[in-house]
Amino acid sequence: MALKKYAPGRGYTKQDWDAVDSPELTDEQLSKPLTFEEAFPGYARARGRPRVASPKAAVTLRLDPTTVARFEEVGPDWRRRMADILDKAKP
Repeated sequence: MALKKYAPGRGYTKQDWDAVDSPELTDEQLSKPLTFEEAFPGYARARGRPRVASPKAAVTLRLDPTTVARFEEVGPDWRRRMADILDKAKP
């Protein structure tokens, strides 16, 4: 329920209440939704992750369990270490 007049004790002051002047929206204004840019001028909306110059490829690789266990034993981030070793071994 929207308040039509100032009510004390709700976390804002009378000056705050008076500073906000939001007239009722007309049927015409409600009939067409605002775009993000119209609603928040000057703010850019980022969508998703930024693009990288050379994205990594997802692959499926079947390895011996002992090989994977040896990499996991060294600690976290074992996939990155495995990729580094493969990069060094490439021709």
